[in-house]
Amino acid sequence: MPLKSFDSAKLPPWKRKPPAGKSQPLSATQKAAARARAEQAGRRYPNLVDNMWAARHVARGDD
Repeated sequence: MPLKSFDSAKLPPWKRKPPAGKSQPLSATQKAAARARAEQAGRRYPNLVDNMWAARHVARGDD
């Protein structure tokens, strides 16, 4: 029986392989944006999705 192919983009982020290359920690600006997004959604602290959103959509604003 042949294996079925699947689109890894449809998997949730916690089941995907990490991207190639060296990762960078979130800057203070990005952390604040992730915290604000979590608070707006009623969570005490940011989760993986909040952090991924901040990494992609908020400028680093290196300190």
